[in-house]
Amino acid sequence: MSIAFSRLCDFLDRQMRISYVYQPVMLEVLLASGGTAQIRDIAAAILAHDESQIDYYEEIVKRMPGRVLDSHGIVERQGGTYRLTVDIADLSDEERADLLRRCHEAVEKFKASRGDAIWQHRATGLGIIPGKIRYEILRRAAFRCELCGVSADERALDVDHIVPRAAGGTDDPENLQSLCWLCNTNKGAGDDADLRGIGDSYALRDDGCPFCAMRADKVVAENSLAFLISDVFPVTEGHLLAIPRRHVADYFNLHLPERNAIQRLLDEGRKLLGAKHPDVSGFNVGINCGESAGQTIFHCHVHLIPRRFGDVANPRGGVRGVIAGKQDYTSTP
Repeated sequence: MSIAFSRLCDFLDRQMRISYVYQPVMLEVLLASGGTAQIRDIAAAILAHDESQIDYYEEIVKRMPGRVLDSHGIVERQGGTYRLTVDIADLSDEERADLLRRCHEAVEKFKASRGDAIWQHRATGLGIIPGKIRYEILRRAAFRCELCGVSADERALDVDHIVPRAAGGTDDPENLQSLCWLCNTNKGAGDDADLRGIGDSYALRDDGCPFCAMRADKVVAENSLAFLISDVFPVTEGHLLAIPRRHVADYFNLHLPERNAIQRLLDEGRKLLGAKHPDVSGFNVGINCGESAGQTIFHCHVHLIPRRFGDVANPRGGVRGVIAGKQDYTSTP
């Protein structure tokens, strides 16, 4: 038994922990190709196992080339099978090779004429999310369904538009979510909410609101639905505010894409503060909702307050300190 065989068997049988087919497929390609393979070849092998992609192209076959070729009398469909209407047994080897060459040349000529736009119909016409964005959304959700929580190794995941394109939804990451195929199917079949006007609501502004009139040079970071600024009256050095662009009173009135957008900015703000202020050792994240909770500007904003060891004598209890005397809960009531 070779050392290589023993090492790989030990990994495959005892060490490998997988949540999808990626690792064994990659090893399969490398073994079949003599130990070296292009990334694109590995990706193509993984794609061959992705049933959601195969389902997509099955629909394409029926809707597009199958229908057109059938209308010309070149093919005919019988259930789940297509067949040529000519008897290819009559073709010589040379004739078949020449026809294959013509097909290949037609494909390459079209690809050259269209360039990168060749697959644009898939991204815009049929609602398919590009691979890189799809991966980022699934990674953000820790490869779990954001509705039922099932993991990718138990059920295939889709990337879904929260607000559909037909209702003004965008392909921005904050309008996308990870759903298992079952939750996505149930959502599509059972969601009868009237979403008309949601897209337009994102443009709502109030001329008298300081956050609606925020100057661009004050913005630390931003995305399509929210922005990040430094607090004018900081509690600690580096205090930031994440604010939705839409004029909306409080957090509970936000659309889910806006919550996603704010969460992305809080993550970004945490990284920015960590890089700029190495002494930051923790954070308080807070929202004031309503006058009785201390809200003074009635445009939702989320506080990201960096904390440092020693900035207060006793930090225990953190945000419980919003009510005097309730922060320290070390004593028995």
